[in-house]
Amino acid sequence: MTRTAIVLRPAPGDARTIARLTALGIPARALPLFAVHPVAWSLPAGAFDALLITSVNAIRHAELDGVRGLPVVAVGEASAAAARAAGLDVAIVGASDGMTVVAEAREAGFARLLHLAGYDRIGLPGMTAVTVYRSEALDPPPGALEVARGQVALLHSPRAAGRFAALVDRDGVPRASIRLAALSEAVARAAGAGWGETLAATRPDDASLVALAARLAIDP
Repeated sequence: MTRTAIVLRPAPGDARTIARLTALGIPARALPLFAVHPVAWSLPAGAFDALLITSVNAIRHAELDGVRGLPVVAVGEASAAAARAAGLDVAIVGASDGMTVVAEAREAGFARLLHLAGYDRIGLPGMTAVTVYRSEALDPPPGALEVARGQVALLHSPRAAGRFAALVDRDGVPRASIRLAALSEAVARAAGAGWGETLAATRPDDASLVALAARLAIDP
């Protein structure tokens, strides 16, 4: 038996995730819980050593002309690839989470980081953060989460994990019927307990998450 993968991330990222799942032979469908919009921003006062990028959305939605001279500290390969595609120079690529890559950056001499971030974010100590995009929660109609019953859900962020859990409970779908593939341990924790199975990716990137979801989708 092969379960369907439910992709919760916003467009256009959901299409890329579905394409990866399809290439592995896993049926998939999109159920976006958020829509992402740019936010007007200006460069904060002060001098900065590098940009901290923890989401592809920051590159996709921010006006970058004022910061193109700064190297990028990227939380993972996806953020790094987006930065390079936008013409930015990537100095450090992390393999874990924001706190870890910030520590790596400081060890490399980048003491003053400018975080191009979303409105809803986990605060990182000693950081100057500016909001460049906002994720607006969508409101699926009652019963919409029935599609997740007996399937595998991909969780890309703590906020998505919490939102998914709330909607599953709203629609009366048993958590135990759903398997979760989470981008990180922090994302898995945000979903709470009671699921059929919850696993966290070893690297915080979409390819690793898709590979994990494929494992969960195939029953022996």
